[in-house]
Amino acid sequence: MSVLGRGFPIPFLVTTEVPCPYLPDRMERKVITELSGGNAPELFELLSHAGFRRSHSIAYRPACSGCQACVPVRIPVAEFEPSRTQRRIARRNAALVARVRDNVPTQEQFELFAQYLEARHADGEMVGMGPQDYSSMVADSPVDTRMVELRRPDGILAACCLTDWNKDGISAVYSFYEPHRSELSLGVYVVLWLIEEARRRSLPYVYLGYWVENSRKMAYKSGFQPLEGYGPEGWRRI
Repeated sequence: MSVLGRGFPIPFLVTTEVPCPYLPDRMERKVITELSGGNAPELFELLSHAGFRRSHSIAYRPACSGCQACVPVRIPVAEFEPSRTQRRIARRNAALVARVRDNVPTQEQFELFAQYLEARHADGEMVGMGPQDYSSMVADSPVDTRMVELRRPDGILAACCLTDWNKDGISAVYSFYEPHRSELSLGVYVVLWLIEEARRRSLPYVYLGYWVENSRKMAYKSGFQPLEGYGPEGWRRI
């Protein structure tokens, strides 16, 4: 399957079905295309507007038979107002120092990543990833990819977020953080920081990937309002 996009053809493939990681007794398949060559950033920009995400050098979207539960979502930065709970979370983490780095993996990041997976996603598809797998996840990107690090005042790494940067916003690819500090709600704080950084840079959106209404893992995303989802009629409020 091939679709023309801004003067160049986009070849798509559909993957075989595998068990859905979000909903029980469901099967997942994706439509994918490779991001390669000099037009990779432009192609990814185009695809991200249609709800695609990136993993390594592949852009993908769910294409599950008989199911449309996965909804691409984004936050319109100019209209976002934090809730009372989110303001409390921001105050709790106000001492963290953020730095936007190149997508160069470090051993320190990997150790935090491994701790996070073991504590929070021991049954997930990423468990067992080693240092080389982590390095590939971070560094293997044909687009503008950066790592956001958040550190405590003593310099200890508290949270990280792998991000893709487009002309219209920041896309949160994957975040991980100290799993034993649940009282800090670091996952929510990472998103709050991305919103403020996008606002500071006059970028209109923060992309949060996919939201599944009945998935506990995805519930936090609906706490960011207003939220836009991509469907047959384009981006609409949900």
